[in-house]
Amino acid sequence: MASRTRYSIGVDMGGTNLRAAAIDGEGNLLGKVSGSTNLGEGREAVLNDLVSGIRALRERFGTGELAGVGVAVPGFIDIQQGFIVGCNNLPQFDGFPVRDEISRRLGAPVILENDANAAALGEKWLGAGRGVNDLALLTLGTGIGGGIIVRGRVLHGFVGMAGEFGHMTVFPGGNPCGCGNNGCLEKHASATAVGAMARLLQLGDNLTSKDVLEIAQGEGEPARRASAVFETMGTALGIAIANLVNIFNFPLYLLSGGPLPAWDYFAPAMYREVEKRSFTWRNTKTRIEKAALGGEAGLFGAAYLPFLELES
Repeated sequence: MASRTRYSIGVDMGGTNLRAAAIDGEGNLLGKVSGSTNLGEGREAVLNDLVSGIRALRERFGTGELAGVGVAVPGFIDIQQGFIVGCNNLPQFDGFPVRDEISRRLGAPVILENDANAAALGEKWLGAGRGVNDLALLTLGTGIGGGIIVRGRVLHGFVGMAGEFGHMTVFPGGNPCGCGNNGCLEKHASATAVGAMARLLQLGDNLTSKDVLEIAQGEGEPARRASAVFETMGTALGIAIANLVNIFNFPLYLLSGGPLPAWDYFAPAMYREVEKRSFTWRNTKTRIEKAALGGEAGLFGAAYLPFLELES
């Protein structure tokens, strides 16, 4: 592990927000800068803002002590080439050598990583996965992403696209998905799916998962229908996680994202499905838990990447 005198810079490059943080080898947050991702001004403006933020932190904490820069981005990435491949949130960067361009401007090593993978790594380093070398994280948001940690490192697959848990089939013949499949997990258990199911049950339009939870906490028929939404969500998650337990035999599976406050409403159905569908679950001390770092997980995970590189 890097000493306290060394630090890295983690960057969370989202579709709307841009954050960078200097973090030392023990996980202490030294400094942080944030701003909006001005996609409307073009790719060059976004790159300038990102590099300026990193430079500000580097000037503050020293060039010689910088272990490297880790950048977490949404969407698919080509690990070897350092490209973003097909990202709806950052369309200007599709096919662009973002890793090498940032590295060139900074004169420093840069590691590019998918944001869900970075979040899983952050949870392993400083969050709910501390002390666990093998885990899987499911991120419940607009869609469902995921990260797989094996022996303390991200499992990428051969091009970097492992961990797409949101496109596991949980209900054959279920809701159609933009990926071309039917019955994908993210069409039944994401924050977006919660709102869509609530609309179909005539609970209202443009509802967030928080709105649906508030209805479920009320009384009468609306509360019953809102609770049914979370029952469906829990069932879908349980089927998916049971498969992951059977495949990986990891000790820990984590959930993060906007619907997490509804845990008490969806978790019973989730646990029932896992209990029914996984012999491994029934006979081991496998855990399913809430992630601990919230929106900071990807930032910490990105910062951890250069330290892992030093250990290689």
